[in-house]
Amino acid sequence: MTAEEMTMRVFVAGGTGVVGRPVVEALAGQGHHVVASTQRPDNLRIAEKLGATAVLMDGLDDASVRQAVLDAEPDVVVNLMTALSVPSNDYGKWLTITNRLRSEGTKVLMSAAHDAGAHRVVAQSASFMTRPGSGPTDETAPPYLDAPGPIGSHIQANIAAEEMVLDTPGVDGVVLRYGFLYGDHTAIGPGGDIAKAVEAGTMPIVGTGAGYYPFVHVDDAAWATVRAVSAGAPGVYNILDDEPAPQAEWLPYLAGILGGPAPDRISEQEAAERFGIQSVYYGSQLPAASNAKVKAELGLVFAYPSWRAGFGSVFGGREAS
Repeated sequence: MTAEEMTMRVFVAGGTGVVGRPVVEALAGQGHHVVASTQRPDNLRIAEKLGATAVLMDGLDDASVRQAVLDAEPDVVVNLMTALSVPSNDYGKWLTITNRLRSEGTKVLMSAAHDAGAHRVVAQSASFMTRPGSGPTDETAPPYLDAPGPIGSHIQANIAAEEMVLDTPGVDGVVLRYGFLYGDHTAIGPGGDIAKAVEAGTMPIVGTGAGYYPFVHVDDAAWATVRAVSAGAPGVYNILDDEPAPQAEWLPYLAGILGGPAPDRISEQEAAERFGIQSVYYGSQLPAASNAKVKAELGLVFAYPSWRAGFGSVFGGREAS
């Protein structure tokens, strides 16, 4: 019997989020007993319809986390907790709760997973964390811990969480560094904030637009997570498609698909003043990243290996005009 064929008890923290829902549905469909947590009572029925046992849990309440995990008695814990579903014009404030979930929430979740006897934890992180000018990067590239403003604080929180996942005794830790998610219910999906801004022509190219966005379709991110529950050695994996996307290429391409105007170009200084320093980092400075490790070690085959075809699929099969 292979690892994939064994029935396991899997606790999915954040099981009703954008990635959590397809992960829970797939794991339940494979016959695993899935317990999915949510902080919102109105999401309990969603988790149940996906095939899971639903439980209320506040990821920043130690007692709540410990009770939920210990009661679930999981073999594997999947940590998909974020607070990114509500948009904000202030990038730093938008990340505040997610940063706490990464640092504080991960700490108690890992302790509870250990005490509950879980042998494996799969945790979400981010692939867009490397220093400008570092060239094409893989999972060994040093993170940009001294980045300015909210970029640095977010990267520090992610790395702190990763270290807890990887270093908990007796637990095989797997860190999945997702790229920028696109697809249904994301910012780059029908009705999403970025899609609406691109369609309206209010999202500009920053400087030369040489920042390489690591994109991944939400379905591919979910499938990678399901695979990692039972496959792959402990460690860090980039979860992103085959084609790093310079902002100067993907932004006009998406505008063409959506029928929006060609995006304006603004200087890095103007971008920092109008949108925040993160717009400069992502739009003009972010190095390209590689997905070679996850394809080799988890045997992952992406349904959407290129954002070009993926964008077209998400937005009704349209092509850039």
